[in-house]
Amino acid sequence: MSMKNWIVADLEHLGGSPRVRETRISVALILESLAAGMSVAEIVDAYPSLTAESVRGVLHELAHRKELQPT
Repeated sequence: MSMKNWIVADLEHLGGSPRVRETRISVALILESLAAGMSVAEIVDAYPSLTAESVRGVLHELAHRKELQPT
């Protein structure tokens, strides 16, 4: 997995909500899509600005957030 930061946030895009780097796709949308049963391939098909690498990168970053790690 590339060490790029896939999750970015700035006030100029989506009101500062976390989004996938170089897209206007929110992290929440990816999580909602997965929760609804969509596969990574289906998400990429539905949102052409995403790649499988970017979706997996976002999930990897979320999984390794400090607040999700055991203490």
